[in-house]
Amino acid sequence: MMRCLILGGGGFIGTNLCEALAQAEHEVRVFDRPNLKRPDIPSVASGRVEWQEGDFGNVDDVAKAITGCEVVFDLIGTTTPKTSNDNPAYDVESNLLPTVRMLDAAKQNSVRKVIFVSSGGTVYGVPRTTPIAETHETNPLCSYGIIKLATEKYLQLFHHLHGLEYTVLRVSNPYGEHQRVAAAQGAVAVFLNRAIMQQPVEIWGDGSVVRDFIYVGDVVRALMTCVSYQGDQRVFNVGSGVGLSLNDLLAAIERLLGRPVQRAYLARRPVDVPVNILDTSLAARELGWRPETEFGEGLRRTLGWIQRVRK
Repeated sequence: MMRCLILGGGGFIGTNLCEALAQAEHEVRVFDRPNLKRPDIPSVASGRVEWQEGDFGNVDDVAKAITGCEVVFDLIGTTTPKTSNDNPAYDVESNLLPTVRMLDAAKQNSVRKVIFVSSGGTVYGVPRTTPIAETHETNPLCSYGIIKLATEKYLQLFHHLHGLEYTVLRVSNPYGEHQRVAAAQGAVAVFLNRAIMQQPVEIWGDGSVVRDFIYVGDVVRALMTCVSYQGDQRVFNVGSGVGLSLNDLLAAIERLLGRPVQRAYLARRPVDVPVNILDTSLAARELGWRPETEFGEGLRRTLGWIQRVRK
């Protein structure tokens, strides 16, 4: 049993990770912004999870959250791929600088390991080949991806200078329970919710862009595997290894609902790469992790969750 801190534990992946860690009998502390609605999950409702509110940009708030924790999961963020390009300076100020200060606090408080959720969907940019391995060149088209890469490099630096252990998971496009249905990203939940409400689904471009959708339960398994991993590799792709276009996604939703979905095609965005499919063979070899949830099954579970919370 370990004492774990989840930075951004009230978000989509963080909520699922919080419950999994608590079920595994770890001590869990969540740090997130003030006045955030706490997730309706058993571990939080029962008081088994310690909840701390604060400002990620406040050194004292973060140091207080880190104190006494052995493992830190860094899932926190203030931007999306699109919004990061609207104001790159804000992206640096609100994400990168606080993260570097967090790493300093982790060093000072003898944290054993930092596990960072990076972005397999943005750090590589337009791929030369697919599926994309961790050795592929990194040329992000958005500030969001640049910040994720910079964080990876600072983790490497703190390991070199101070011996701080770390693992980076470059996660593709996660979906599943607790994903926000009214968010600016997260196509699966957003599309499903609009389809349920019989509203048009807005698609940037012609729907041909291909993404690697990974079920959140598989992402959480990868994160938990990293807690005990002691090998030499530091950066792992986490994806399904299967590409689906946005049109494929809509077709799958139509099959699941048994009716057509209204579509509204808009101008493509410069932030969107044409294809993103991750090679996860390194995670299979080193972590013993493989994606287990077939997309159709994950989509069904996501639909079930959305229907339950709408009641």
